[in-house]
Order: sequence, then structure tokens, then C-alpha cells
Amino acid sequence: MGEYSTITVPADGTQLAYEVLGSEHVGVLPLVFVGGMTSCRGDWQLLSSRIAKNRPVLVYDHRGMGDSSCRKDDLFAIETLARDLYHLLQSLGWKKLALCGHSMGGIVVQQLLFLPYHSVNPTPLPFQVSHVILSATLARPIRDPRYGVKFAPRPTGPLTMEQVKTVVAQTMAADFDPEWWNDKANQARKEKLITRGLFGRPFRTIVQQKKAATHFDFSDLHTKLSRETQFLVIRGELDQIIPFSDDFFNLIPWARPVSSGTSPGEVPHYRFGHNWIEYFNPETWTNVLEVFLHNSNVEIAGARL
Repeated sequence: MGEYSTITVPADGTQLAYEVLGSEHVGVLPLVFVGGMTSCRGDWQLLSSRIAKNRPVLVYDHRGMGDSSCRKDDLFAIETLARDLYHLLQSLGWKKLALCGHSMGGIVVQQLLFLPYHSVNPTPLPFQVSHVILSATLARPIRDPRYGVKFAPRPTGPLTMEQVKTVVAQTMAADFDPEWWNDKANQARKEKLITRGLFGRPFRTIVQQKKAATHFDFSDLHTKLSRETQFLVIRGELDQIIPFSDDFFNLIPWARPVSSGTSPGEVPHYRFGHNWIEYFNPETWTNVLEVFLHNSNVEIAGARL
């Protein structure tokens, strides 16, 4: 990614690194990408660079990842990550925005929406969230042992770069389905993804992310969500990390799945894995997001961007 800015989280001084792409599109609904476990802001590049041709796009690094700071003894929870995002969005001053959360990022997005109903520290949001994309994510912790992020075995002691690369590759394989992962046509892309995964992703932070993503409780908070907020759910039948379920449609009855078909805004089929961005082509997913967000463009001409 390019040059980045930072903000300081008031609670503990953590520095969050972020970029706003497409900032020249004043008056257009911004889209915020919230990454999952192990992610850095550059992982959205296939989509963020294209979406930014039409609207402002925010990408950022969670605490302890990429160019964001983190204390060595930081024991954070999903709420911590949601309040990080709260402070980042507050600093930008946007009054209306859309959120796209992937995997752990989808959990963070839900927690952000629930901050006004926090039992101990209720925090009203100083902005309106008009659209939410929940992609390859959860409404409750996974209890099925067949799913979830599983780390590849790590040799003891200091690791060579080649050993780190092997661990990254073995762990990353679950982001895809075996056919995609082993397809020779995808090997060059796979090698780029593995190489990118070698940097800016400290293992101690990833361990904390996994703990956070398996210890959260939203109880009945989905009943608090406003029907004025539109929800789109992206889930793949070949996801090896998140079960293909109807949870969100039961909890958020007005949520809708991405449609399958041949029209703009639809995907060819649902046979894709956890890292959905790497399936089909970037234009397909760009159209999915833009069609979903399109109706908001005329509604915020007076918003502060």
C-alpha cells in the first residue's frame, strides 16, 4: 500500500495506521473495509483500488498488525477492536458510511453497531451506518471442531524465513478450497499471497485475535439493529473456516444474501471459499458491492467527508 496516516486511540495510546482512497469523491457514501484475522490493509487491494474509483474507501490495520502499534502485553477483545474502529471513524468525521467486515472483521463490525447498547459503557455512534456487508463471518462463536482457524505446527526455537513461509502456506490453505489451492492456474497468485503473508503479521497478535474471535457474546443484541440499515451477507459453500449457515437471516430477517446469476451485482455461484475476494474476478465483486451501495449515493450530499 502507499503512504498512510495514523490516529491515536485515547484509551491506551495505540497508533492505528489507515488510508483513505478515493477521497476526491466528495458527497458519495464511503465504504470501510474491516479485515479479519492475520489481515493487513493491503489485503483489500483488489477491491479497494476499484471501489475507490467511485467513492471514498477506508482501509486500516488492526492494532498490532501492519503499521499499527500494539503493546507486547496487550490482551485485547473484540470490543477493543470495535472501539479502535469507533475512534478511527470518529476522527474522520464522516456522518454516514457503509461497512464491509470479513471474518473476524465482521464480528468487529457487529460489535461496533452494538456499542450504543453496551451494558457497562454504552457509546452512541456519531455517524449513521446505512449499509453493512457481512462476509464469511459469524454471529456467535464456532463450536463445531471442523471449522475455525487452525494454525499449522510451528517448529520450536527461532524460525528461518523458509520455515515461516511453510507455516504461512499451510495455515493459509484453509482460506481456500483444495481445488483452488492446488490448481496450477492459481499458483502464481498463491505465491504472491504467501509472500505477502510473511510481513507485518506478528504471531503473538494473531494468537490474541484468535482468542478474541472465539470469546464474544452478542446474546440478543441483533434485535436492537435498525431496519434502516441494509445488510448483505456473503458466504461460500466451500468455506473451510466458517460454516455455511442461515444464522444471519434468522437474526436479521431483512438481511439478504448476495444473489447468484449473470447480472451485475450477482456471483456466478456459491462455490467459493473463505477468501472470497480471490474467486471469480475483481469486477464481479466490485459490482456486487456497488449495486448494493448504489441507492445511497444521492442521499448524503450534505455529509461531511
